[in-house]
Amino acid sequence: MAETLACKDVIYAFDKTHEPVKRVESGTTIEIETYDCFENQVQSADTKIGGIDWERINPATGPIYVEGAQPGDVLKVRIEKLEIGNQGVMATGPDLGVLGHRQEEMASKIIPVEGDHAVFDDKLKIPLNKMIGVIGVAPEGEPVPCGTPGAHGGNMDTTLIAEGATLYFPVFAEGALFALGDFHAAMGDGEIGVSGIEVPGKATVTLEVVKEGALRHPLLENGDGIAFLVSKPTLDEAAKAAVEEMADFLLTRTGLGAADLAMMLSAAGQSQISQIVDPLMTARFFVPKYVLDAYNVTLFE
Repeated sequence: MAETLACKDVIYAFDKTHEPVKRVESGTTIEIETYDCFENQVQSADTKIGGIDWERINPATGPIYVEGAQPGDVLKVRIEKLEIGNQGVMATGPDLGVLGHRQEEMASKIIPVEGDHAVFDDKLKIPLNKMIGVIGVAPEGEPVPCGTPGAHGGNMDTTLIAEGATLYFPVFAEGALFALGDFHAAMGDGEIGVSGIEVPGKATVTLEVVKEGALRHPLLENGDGIAFLVSKPTLDEAAKAAVEEMADFLLTRTGLGAADLAMMLSAAGQSQISQIVDPLMTARFFVPKYVLDAYNVTLFE
């Protein structure tokens, strides 16, 4: 039976000085319960989004201390299962997201989840794309609010962070101090309106320490391929840095020279947007599985 962690234990910033709320051995599978990004403060259309406690935004359940994790290691996180609540909420307003200049006041919307769809209105049902918005480890330096992404992970709002995916995080603090939250029933790449369909839920994840690896930014693996997730002040910086991370990672693993590697990544790789609304922008560079298979690429020994 998997370990469990309830959503009463939350953080609002990733911080290497936090006391862990749970300790687990490497290889442990744990079921983690989460609030939505508003900490479940909006339960009906009667709740005014402008009147909620904005100090309680983007809570992440944790942190979890993983035995044996040391700075310089990699924390492998496999998302075994994602479960979400039967109701979501969205919000937008002035100066929020790409279209904030078009908004005159704060607005929110309750969105029921029925079967495999989210019911936006009486005309539109949106297919579910269950995903995790906030996930990561304690950063190397100062605390980072859960609403901000970075090399430690955090609020990367990446649609690929879904059931069946595996993430690899650089470890900056003893025990890694892992936490997650901010689930979405559905979200488009970019999250242009500043929210996805925000839902509470439960994630079952397996946490494993990898000793023979070194990363500077989170790496994601799924059945389709791998992607580096990089967050920077501008989207241009993030996109270019994600390419550089992938090039460095594959250079020694493929045996290709610099020129052939550049041409291969230009032909087969994909620069993709994760989100463009958080304090830092997040982009990813994706390489499909057939490339990894062709060169017998092993991620970590």
